[in-house]
Amino acid sequence: QHPDITITDNVLHFKAQGHGAKGDNIYEFEIEFLEPVEPNPVCRVTQRQLNITVQKKESNWWERLTKQEKRPLFLAPDFDRWLDESDAEMELKEKEEEKINKMKIESRVPKDPFKHLKKGYLVMYNLVQFLGFSWIFVNMTVRLFILGKDSFYDTFHTIADMMYFCQTLALMEIMNSLIGLVRSPIIPAVVQVFGRNFVLFVILGSLEEMQSKAIVFFIFYFWSIIELFRYPYYMLSCIGIEWKPLTWLRYTAWIPLYPLGGLSEAVAIVQSIPIFSETGKFSLGLPNPLNVTIQFSFLLQLYLIALFLGAFVNFRHLYKQRRQHLGPKKRKMK
Repeated sequence: QHPDITITDNVLHFKAQGHGAKGDNIYEFEIEFLEPVEPNPVCRVTQRQLNITVQKKESNWWERLTKQEKRPLFLAPDFDRWLDESDAEMELKEKEEEKINKMKIESRVPKDPFKHLKKGYLVMYNLVQFLGFSWIFVNMTVRLFILGKDSFYDTFHTIADMMYFCQTLALMEIMNSLIGLVRSPIIPAVVQVFGRNFVLFVILGSLEEMQSKAIVFFIFYFWSIIELFRYPYYMLSCIGIEWKPLTWLRYTAWIPLYPLGGLSEAVAIVQSIPIFSETGKFSLGLPNPLNVTIQFSFLLQLYLIALFLGAFVNFRHLYKQRRQHLGPKKRKMK
């Protein structure tokens, strides 16, 4: 328990209390290595054994482990990991060849003169979106605590301008994917951006009757919470930083939030269908000889089906991403 392991002057010092051949006792030993080693050993304690990993300062073949010719009685070779001199030389040669090949491949890849400019643009884009949705979330949360349920009914009039700005700016995500600035597939981006903008601009923005309904609060709230994790994650990824709690939230928070957001959008569409039917807004009248009017409310019913199909596409994409980033890592055999 709690082993004390240090390396000083090329000598490994070990001391720990445990249950061994002498029962519950304090066990200690020293090993002086044949050649210099790194002074920072790595120790891993399991229920059955204690593993100490010591790194050589130079990757070369040793005739033996210890400076003394006679091997200590408590040391035994692990033949599963044993390498003779020819095997060790072969392994070093393979590593050198792999390193050289990697350098050759990197030298063939043309350098992008606009790399830093692109990275700066992506960082600024994600930062602006994060600040915008943070303002929406904080504003709605404060109003909810102060006004209670009354804040539901004037959400659109207080939040819509900022939501218009953020969702219009989100069109850049499609452009970023189209021109290759990001590696994200374009279809999920199109489904999310156009789906949200359809609800925001057509369903809510064009009907005053919808703007005072409580469902607006839930739509805006679920949208903003999702983006509080997504945009900071992408912003840090642009500069090569990964914060594990944020990664977990980015690929886990969508599990409850996306279905709730999709359900809120569907409720808003269902509530708007009678209004569009009554007003005839956006309905399309075909000229003679057809003389038929295509009701926009009928198209909305078809859109509800597309909404759930689009949600399925997004869920599938996010599930694959979650498995890729949070799933079990495959270990390479050494």
